[in-house]
Amino acid sequence: MSNIIATGFNSGSVDGELDSLEKDLRRLAGIGVDTVELALTSLDLIAGGRIIPERADRLAKLTSQFDFRYTVHGLVSSNFMDPATCGYQLAAAEALAQLCDRIGAGILVQHGGHLRPDQVHERADADRRERDALHELAEFCKPYGVRIAFENIFTAEQGQYRQTPSQVAETVAAVNHPNLVALIDFSHAYIEATYRGLDFRDELRAMARVAGHLHVHDSFGRPQASYKPFFVQENNALGIGDLHMPLGWGDIDWDDIFAELEFLPDTVLMMEIGPRYRNEQPQSLERARALMARNGKAAARAA
Repeated sequence: MSNIIATGFNSGSVDGELDSLEKDLRRLAGIGVDTVELALTSLDLIAGGRIIPERADRLAKLTSQFDFRYTVHGLVSSNFMDPATCGYQLAAAEALAQLCDRIGAGILVQHGGHLRPDQVHERADADRRERDALHELAEFCKPYGVRIAFENIFTAEQGQYRQTPSQVAETVAAVNHPNLVALIDFSHAYIEATYRGLDFRDELRAMARVAGHLHVHDSFGRPQASYKPFFVQENNALGIGDLHMPLGWGDIDWDDIFAELEFLPDTVLMMEIGPRYRNEQPQSLERARALMARNGKAAARAA
């Protein structure tokens, strides 16, 4: 039996208001989605690390209208390595954990940190600073039953300091907290492996041992580098960058990966394939459910 318990899509507001989120949630319910990852920082819910009560009330009222299993994506700009903003980010993340509790979400996504090329004097303490913040946040989340899902990102500019996927796994293992798991973003790992000359599948294997959440979307693993498209669709045409395409549009061998890897119990397979691909989402949902079944068969054979 697979440790993957659910699959679905991410959703958020396009204008900072709940109305646009509600519209997308109703659309997702209509195609049979049962799990949604909410980009809560696309909404005005937190100010200076404090929850805005009336907005939180409206969010809770909205989410309660659906039978979704919810997970929450935290700050997309999250970066616990940055000494200037780490304290502010921790306060915002703790507020997000409280919102998770309010709407019954058991996962809060936290992006791996980075340093700019000019922050050379901050590098010696960067990993320690991130680990300390992750431990503090995990401790805060414990009474709420929320797990932090620590996500691997990819190098976005030359000279940037960023952990590889296997180093992200090392961070999770070093913190060693029951409320902290790794989040494998497969396309991010693919891009970083290409950029660094690493073995993509070895990086995935290193993360899988501590992974309790998955972000799935397709790509060709080609770093963005200096290419700048005119239309966003031109990135797809060249196969360059973090594309977030429907499953099958890129060249990731999903079947082989999910036949091999095992994840932690209660893992959610979340597809970060947004409403731009609304016509392809139903097919991706079927594909994701097939991957869950394939993973279950592989786990049964291994047992």
